[in-house]
Amino acid sequence: MKSEKIILGIDPGTTIMGFGLIKVVNKNMEFIQMNELLLKKYDDPYVKLKLIFERTIELIDTYHPDEMALEAPFFGKNVQSMLKLGRAQGVAMAAGLSRQIPVTEYLPKKIKMAITGNGNASKEQVAKMLQSLLGLKTLPKNLDSTDGLAAAVCHHFNAGRVETGKSYTGWDAFVKQNEKRVKK
Repeated sequence: MKSEKIILGIDPGTTIMGFGLIKVVNKNMEFIQMNELLLKKYDDPYVKLKLIFERTIELIDTYHPDEMALEAPFFGKNVQSMLKLGRAQGVAMAAGLSRQIPVTEYLPKKIKMAITGNGNASKEQVAKMLQSLLGLKTLPKNLDSTDGLAAAVCHHFNAGRVETGKSYTGWDAFVKQNEKRVKK
């Protein structure tokens, strides 16, 4: 019996959102597509969030992924950047949850470790390993799309493992796992 699923990976960002899709057939990965949503030209942060939401919904409605993997924002020194990244991630997550797609978050180090075996690997090392794993002919100029693709591949490699990160199957699961964050 053939088992098949599609995984959407997203690297959320407020200047570039990278994304990639893979199909997994009997544990074998097949590349579907990767690309990026360019947001640099928009000044209004709310327009950017709207575009992230709409593009994520469009990807879901086009490719019908069974699961979604997001790169979680890492903790940096710039609080404003963290807030912006968190909003971008939240909007992408909300798009998946609104379509009942299970969402899992992965820290950047976890993604790099899953792809290259080194949690401190560079974007270029991750991209080259993805090129080898998926038989990609060329790599994009910007590596945000390979970061999104890496999230999807990391999710596949971690399938069935308990310690994959935070995972939500819908709004009810999110609320249940985050009761302290929900106002009653």
